[in-house]
Amino acid sequence: MKTDMSIFYKRRKELLDVIGNSVAILFNSIEVFRNRDSHYKFRSDSYFHYLAGFPEPGTVILLLGGKEQKSIIFCQAKDKDKEIWNGHIFGPDQAAKEFLFDEAYDISQISDIAPKLIAKFPKIFSIIDNNLCHQNMIHSWIDSNKKLKRSGYKSPEMIIDLARFMDRMRCVKTDSEIKIMQHAADISSKAHIRAMQFTKPNLFEYQVEAELLHEFMQNGAVEPAYLSIVASGSNACTLHYINNDTKMKDGDLLLIDAGCELDSYASDITRTFPVNGKFSPIQKDLYELVLASQKAAILKVKAGNRFMDPHEAALDVLIDGFIQLGLCKGNHDEIKETESYKQFFMHRTSHWLGMDVHDVGDYVDEEGKPIRLEKNNVLTIEPGCYIQKNENIPKEFWGIGIRIEDDVCVSELGCEVLSRLAPKEIKEIEDLVGAFNE
Repeated sequence: MKTDMSIFYKRRKELLDVIGNSVAILFNSIEVFRNRDSHYKFRSDSYFHYLAGFPEPGTVILLLGGKEQKSIIFCQAKDKDKEIWNGHIFGPDQAAKEFLFDEAYDISQISDIAPKLIAKFPKIFSIIDNNLCHQNMIHSWIDSNKKLKRSGYKSPEMIIDLARFMDRMRCVKTDSEIKIMQHAADISSKAHIRAMQFTKPNLFEYQVEAELLHEFMQNGAVEPAYLSIVASGSNACTLHYINNDTKMKDGDLLLIDAGCELDSYASDITRTFPVNGKFSPIQKDLYELVLASQKAAILKVKAGNRFMDPHEAALDVLIDGFIQLGLCKGNHDEIKETESYKQFFMHRTSHWLGMDVHDVGDYVDEEGKPIRLEKNNVLTIEPGCYIQKNENIPKEFWGIGIRIEDDVCVSELGCEVLSRLAPKEIKEIEDLVGAFNE
């Protein structure tokens, strides 16, 4: 999907209006070696991409506030020899023109130019993370100005974390962002359908993973948003299982947590279904319980409700079901207060979704209460049930792991399920599983 570069320009303008008479500095990621002479595929830093849209590693942007707002990019110089090996390099002139920056310079000039630019401002805003190289670079510019104090150079008095402002911007999606995320969810939904159709006993989990990746790439999403979880049998009780190397057995469930990334936006969908295409009675009971809890949670997703309201709704349904199935002992309130349900459901029902699969944004407000949902927030709804081997639990429950996850966009009256094309009703699933093998 071709992105309109004016989107990034408008975001920079919005941020400059917020920071006032200050300068914002953002660094893009660098290339990372996988091993000798081999790199991991490059992906821009999400904060950087959100404001720049510029796809080359090692790039830096400076956003100058005040009366004469200006955005400046420092990037690689044109290099014909490098381009022969690695492909097109924009260079400063083309970068400024195509990505709508006011000025552009060769990255090799940054230590000469940046100190003079930041000297005009009392504050610097930057993403304060674990990358000491970036922070050391900024401090070196400040120190350079301090040495020239007698010549009239000034230095910013403080460095402020830019994330607190950008997280707010990124958490409320624009219509154009939601359009991309809908497209990503549609592709991922098709991939889950393909995986269901392909699955049968005695295949390996990685063979199913290959079907997911095939569908992603055939539809223009060349990367998964995260390492896919394809977990059969008791592997599904390991929440972040990524080995995907077990032979799938007749009678087991298969939990797939997988989503593609499209134009730097993630999708995140989980479906659970029987390897042989037919739920056993106990599997069916547990699956219907998790599905009922997810539906109850989705009903609580609307503007004005608090972030934890969907979790509380899902939890209440799950606790009642655990009692009915004999997994939890005691009454509802006791189980909830003592958190004994966490033996079977130990994670939160939701997280923000966006450029990162666990996207930025606060979960509590300044009073420590769960934050209120706003129109165009995008989050996941993913209750689950995971039953490890335990002598206090009947054996027929052992090794069952079920999670159902959808991506939802908040509206004023409710929400829109972006991943609605991925089947989750029992009849739909049983009709699909193994269809390629019939």
